Amino acid sequence: MTVYVALLRGINVGGKNSLPMQDLRDILTSLDCEQVKTYIQSGNAVFRSNAGRVPLGKMLEAAVAEQFGFTPKVLLLMLADYQKILSANPFPDAVESPRSLHISFLSEKPANPDLTLLDTLRSPTENYVLLKTAFYLHAPDGIGQSKLAAKVEKSLGVQTTSRNWRTASMLADLAAAISE
Repeated sequence: MTVYVALLRGINVGGKNSLPMQDLRDILTSLDCEQVKTYIQSGNAVFRSNAGRVPLGKMLEAAVAEQFGFTPKVLLLMLADYQKILSANPFPDAVESPRSLHISFLSEKPANPDLTLLDTLRSPTENYVLLKTAFYLHAPDGIGQSKLAAKVEKSLGVQTTSRNWRTASMLADLAAAISE
């Protein structure tokens, strides 16, 4: 069985797209996923499944749409790929302040990212790195203060979903625990 990390975009944010984590676990179980675990209320899950990544992601989107009336964007990563993204962190010193380091997981490789826009929005304390499957942002003054963070998706031209380092690390630990 393959261990997956599921990142659902825009779940339980600002009172919109409400999806209780118990319901997410139930949906995943109904899709023949095993050892399902969720983390915090923002659409994070790890589990084991024999299903392929792309069809499983589509089935999860459809099941949430049918049951809750909205279709979340689901980014489904195999554990090995997820771990590679975390291992590629270009800001290892920032992990000591995990809420200042964010990873935007990309739905696909950006074809023509507008990095000039991001450079004009970047504060003097912010740094970022774009790789093929992830965008890393170190915002020591806080993500809520970052003008750059608000324009990442528009600048990259692909769908993203972001997690701070603490959440990303916790998901890696939960997934690793069920892979043994």
